[in-house]
Amino acid sequence: IIEVHGYLKQGSGYGYSKVRGLNAVLATASREDTAPVIIGQRLRKGAANSARGANKFVAEALGTLKRTNTTGPVVCRFDSAYYGHPAVSAALAGGADVTVTVPMNKAVKRAITGIDADAWTPIKYTNAVYDEDTETWVSAAEVAEIPFTAFISRKKAERITGRLVVRRIPELNPKATPGQPTLFDTYRFHSFFTTVATEKLDAVAADKVHRKHARIEQVNADLKDSALARLPSGKFAANSAWLVAAVMAYNLTRTAGVLAAGQFAKSRTGTIRTKLINVPARIASSARRQQFHLPQDWPWQTEWENLFTATHAPPQAA
Repeated sequence: IIEVHGYLKQGSGYGYSKVRGLNAVLATASREDTAPVIIGQRLRKGAANSARGANKFVAEALGTLKRTNTTGPVVCRFDSAYYGHPAVSAALAGGADVTVTVPMNKAVKRAITGIDADAWTPIKYTNAVYDEDTETWVSAAEVAEIPFTAFISRKKAERITGRLVVRRIPELNPKATPGQPTLFDTYRFHSFFTTVATEKLDAVAADKVHRKHARIEQVNADLKDSALARLPSGKFAANSAWLVAAVMAYNLTRTAGVLAAGQFAKSRTGTIRTKLINVPARIASSARRQQFHLPQDWPWQTEWENLFTATHAPPQAA
C-alpha cells in the first residue's frame, strides 16, 4: 500500500490496512544465490481486494519468466490472500508448483486434527539448539504434513490435490507459574498448501522454502525507500507509469550490483546508490583528454571498476 494524502488522487481509497492509498502488486523472481528481481507489476485502486485479477497477474508473471529462458523448476510462493482456485490453477497451468499459506478454515482444522502425534519433527527455528549426538534440532517449533485436497467445494475436475504442511509453536500462557504449569499444552498452527512432491521437498524443507516468501516484503521496503516513497500525480494512469519506471530502476540497480559483485551482489538498491552511484568525483580535462578522478583509498574501488568494465567498452588505442 502506497499511502497518499487528500482526495484528488484518482483511485485512492481505504483497503485492509485502513490506510488511504493506492495498491501496488508485485511479482518477484529469485534463486538461492541471487537477489530478487521484479517480473510483474500492477497498480490498483486502494480499496481493491488482494486477490483481484490474481489469475491473470500470475499468468503474466510466469510468461515473463519463461521468456527469460530460465531453466529449472519454478515454485510460486503466495500468502493467504492468494489462496484461491484462480491463482493456484493459473500457476499450475503455467508449469509451476505452488506453496501458499492457507487460512484456518474448518477443512484445515479438520486436517490438522488428523495428523498423528508421532509425525511432528523439530525444525531450526527461533532459539533452536542442534544436538550433534542425535543430529537433530531441539526446538519448540515442529512441522508435520498430511495429504490435502484444496477447493473441495468446486467441481471434482477443479479440485487440486497436494500436501498440507503445518508448523506448530507452543502457545505461551502468561498466567502459568513455575511449579504450576498448564493442564495441557496448546499450540499455534501455521499451515500452507503445496503441490511440490515429497520426493523433492519433505515437510522440513518445504517449510523452510515457504518461509522465504517474506522476501517480497524486503522488496516493498526497498521501493518505498526510493521511487515509491510517493506517487507524484493525481492521475491514475500517470502513477501507473511511475510504478513501471520505479520497477525498471529497481531492476537496473540490482543488475548493477550483480555486475559489481562482491558485497553488492545482494545489496539493497539504497546501498548500491549510496556506495556505487552517488560517488564524489571530479572530471578534469588535459591535452584534449578527460580524466575521471575518484576518491583515493576508496573501499569500493574494486567493485566500481567491475561495474565500469562490464558496462563500458575498453578505451580506444592511441
